[in-house]
Amino acid sequence: MTLKGKVSLITGSTSGIGLATAHVLAEQGINLVLHGLASDAEGNKLAQQFQQNYGIETLFDNTDLKDETALIAFMDNAIEQMGAIDILVNNAGIQHTESIDTFPASKWNDIIAINLSAAFHTMQKSIPKMREQGWGRIVNIASVHGLVASANKSAYCAAKHGIVGLTKVAALECAEHGITVNAICPGWVDTPLINNQINAMAGNDKLTVKQAKYKLITAKQALPEMTDPLQVGELVLFLCSNTARTITGSAIPIDGAWTAQ
Repeated sequence: MTLKGKVSLITGSTSGIGLATAHVLAEQGINLVLHGLASDAEGNKLAQQFQQNYGIETLFDNTDLKDETALIAFMDNAIEQMGAIDILVNNAGIQHTESIDTFPASKWNDIIAINLSAAFHTMQKSIPKMREQGWGRIVNIASVHGLVASANKSAYCAAKHGIVGLTKVAALECAEHGITVNAICPGWVDTPLINNQINAMAGNDKLTVKQAKYKLITAKQALPEMTDPLQVGELVLFLCSNTARTITGSAIPIDGAWTAQ
C-alpha cells in the first residue's frame, strides 16, 4: 500500500519534531497541512519549499490552538481544501515548570488547551471522513510524561497522561473502521530548547558541554543519547504503514529506557 497522495495534518510542524515528521512524510509523497507559530509569510514560504522540494500539495495555517472556534474553522478549511485528513499528527505542545502551589492558572489552562483539548478537537473533526473512507491514521505525540511524572510539571503531565487515555478510547471506537490511533512517548529529544538547557547547566556547574549533556540525559534515562527528531518522524511513518495496521491503542516509548526503570 502506498501512502503517496494521502493528506497529513501536523500541528506544531514549523520546528522540532513536527517539522522533522513533515519532511519524513513528504518524502513519501504525502500532502501536508502545516501548522505552527510562524507568520503567514514565513509559513507560506515553508509550504512553498515543501511543494518545490517534494512535489506535493501543501497548506499552512497559524491558528491559535487555544481558540476552540478558530481551531474548528481551521480544521473545516483544511478538510475542504485538501479533501480529507488521512493522517493526523497531534504534535503541538507548550511547557511551564512550577510547583502546584504557585502554578499560574493561566499557564495550566493554556497547556491543557494546546496539549490536550486541541487534539480532541482535531480528532473529532478528522475521524468522520476517515470512517467514511475506511482508512485513517492518528498519531498523538505524547511524552514519557504521559507514562511517568516529574516534579513541577503538573499541567504537562496531566495533559500528556490525558493524551494517552484519549488515544486508547479513540482506538477502541475506531478499531472496526480501518483507523489506528497511537501515541508516541519521547524522552529527551535533540532540539534547540534542550541545547539551551545543556549550555546553561554547563555554565552553572562548571562542566564542558559534553559533560553537561551526559549529566542531563542520564539523570532520567539509561541510554546516554538523545532521540533525533527524525527518529520520531520515522516512527510516525511506520505507524502509518500497512505493517503497523494492527498496532492501535498503544503508547510507544522512544525514551532510552527512561520508563523501563
